[in-house]
Amino acid sequence: MNINKLGIVIQREYLNKVKKKSFLLITFLAPIFFAALCILPSLIMMGAKEEAKQVGVIDRSGIVLPFLTDNDVTKFVDLGVEASPEAIKADFSSAGVDILLTISELDTESRTVTADCYSEKPLGMDTGSMIEGRINDAVEAYRIESYGIENLEEIMAGVKSNVKLHTYTVDESGKESISESGIYMALSMILGIAIYMFIALFSGMVMSSVIEEKSSRVVEVLMSSVKATELMFGKIIGMALVALTQFLLWILLTLLLLGVAMGIMGKDKIMGMMQDDATTEMVQQMATNEGVHMGDLDLGSAMAAVTDTTAAAAGEPSGMEAIMSTIGNINLGQIGLAFLFFFVFGYLLYASLFAAIGSAVENEGDSSQLQLPVTIPLMLGFFIALYAFKAPDSSVVFWGSMIPFTSPIVMLARIPFGVAAWELVLSIVLLVATFAVCAWASAKIYKVGILMYGKKSTFKDLWKWLKQK
Repeated sequence: MNINKLGIVIQREYLNKVKKKSFLLITFLAPIFFAALCILPSLIMMGAKEEAKQVGVIDRSGIVLPFLTDNDVTKFVDLGVEASPEAIKADFSSAGVDILLTISELDTESRTVTADCYSEKPLGMDTGSMIEGRINDAVEAYRIESYGIENLEEIMAGVKSNVKLHTYTVDESGKESISESGIYMALSMILGIAIYMFIALFSGMVMSSVIEEKSSRVVEVLMSSVKATELMFGKIIGMALVALTQFLLWILLTLLLLGVAMGIMGKDKIMGMMQDDATTEMVQQMATNEGVHMGDLDLGSAMAAVTDTTAAAAGEPSGMEAIMSTIGNINLGQIGLAFLFFFVFGYLLYASLFAAIGSAVENEGDSSQLQLPVTIPLMLGFFIALYAFKAPDSSVVFWGSMIPFTSPIVMLARIPFGVAAWELVLSIVLLVATFAVCAWASAKIYKVGILMYGKKSTFKDLWKWLKQK
C-alpha cells in the first residue's frame, strides 16, 4: 500500500466532507441543541405553571372544606350545600368559577366520601393531584379523630420514617467516596447512546460515499490512479477524521455556549435550576412524608425544606453535594480515553463492513438486504447498553462487552460502574483483532465489487469474491 497515495485519498475525503454546507450546518447547530437540552428543561419547568383557577366547592360531608386552603394557582370558593351542581355546570362563568368540586355526604360506615370534579377543560395534573391529596388528608384526619385516642395524629406522625440510603464506594486504600447510582446510570446511558449514534452515523456515511462514487462512475477514474484498498482505507480514515473534528467542535462549542449562557443569565441562577432538577425527587419524598402536597409548595420553599433537612443531619450530604461528589470521584480521563478508543475502533470495524456493502451495490435501495447482518449486532449492542446500568456485571452485559460487534457500545456503558483491568484489555484485544480480520475481508470484497455493474449482488457473490486470490 502506497502511504503517499493513501494520504492523498484521506485528504480528499476529509476536505470534501468538511467543506460541505451540511457539515458546517450540523456542526454549528448541534451544540446549540445540546446547550438547549441542558438549560431548557429547567426553564420550561419554572415557566410551566397553571393559570389561577377558581374552584367552587359544594361540601356535603362537612369535613373536607377546612382542608381546602388557597394557594398561588388555586382559590377555593364555598358555594354552600344548597347550591345546584346542574345549574353551575350549565354556566360556569355565571357562577364565577372555573372548576366545580362536589363532595358527597359522609359515609359513616366506611368513614369516607366520594368526590367529583367538573370543568370545561381537562384539569392539569398538579391541580387534580393537589385537590385529591387534600380530600384524602381530610378523610384521614376524620378517621384518626374517630378512634378517640388522645394525640393519635402526633403518634402516627412520629411513627413515619424517612430513612435515605447513602451509598459509598471503597477503593483499595480504604478511602470512602460518595456514590450516587443515578449519576452512574445517566452517564452509562449517555455514553452508550452517544457512541451508537456516532458509529451508525459515520459508518453509514462511508457506505453512502462509496455508493455515490460507484453510481457516478467517479470510482473508475480514481481506480486508474490508486489501488482499491488504498481508496477504501483512505475513505474510512478520512471519514474518521471528519467525525473526530466534528465531535471536538461539538464539545468546544457546547462548552462555549454554556459559558455564554452562564455569563448572561448568571452562574448562580443556572446552578440553582440544575439543583432544582437534582432535588425534585427528594422534595417529593419529603412532602409525602410530612403530609404536604406538591401543589402547596413553591420552588423556593421546596428547596428551603431540602436544605434545612439535610443541614440538620450531621454529616449527611445534600442531593446536589452527593451529585457533585460522585462526579468528582469518576475517572473522567479514563472514560474519555476509553470513549475515544472504542469509538475509533468500533467505527473502523463497522465502516469497513459498510464500505464492503457499498461496493457491492449500485444504489442505497439495494443495500438494505446486505446491511441486515451488520446492523443487527449494532442494534443489539445499543439495547444491551440501555439496560447495562441495572446489572453491569450480569452475564448478558459481560458478554456484550466482550463480543467485538457489541463491545464498543456495551463496554462504555459498563465503565462508569467499574470494570476489571483484564476485562478491559481483553475487550480491546478482541476488538482490534476483529477489526483487522474484517478489514482484510472487506478489502477483498471491495476490490472486486467496486467495479461490478449491472447485477444485484447477493451474499453468495460476496463469499465468492472473498475467496478470490
